[in-house]
Amino acid sequence: MKAWISLPLIVLMLAGCAAKTAYRDSCANQLDAAWKELDLAKAEGFSGTVSYSKALSLLTAAKTQQQFEGFQGCTEKADKARFYIRESRAGR
Repeated sequence: MKAWISLPLIVLMLAGCAAKTAYRDSCANQLDAAWKELDLAKAEGFSGTVSYSKALSLLTAAKTQQQFEGFQGCTEKADKARFYIRESRAGR
């Protein structure tokens, strides 16, 4: 009888761990791309714009979330940062 009770609990715990890694690859890929784009924007002279500063702060927050395994939030922040990088390069 104990096996019937403990088996669903073990399955539920494993499912919870698997769900935490759903955005792991996306987070890493978005962060890598965003940092490269940010470096390019800096090299092109756009590092003084407000959009560049917003992107930098979002990337810092995304990296922090990645370290604490908040992969979905990391992905969202990195995507927003890439938007601001594009805005920065467009002069806005």
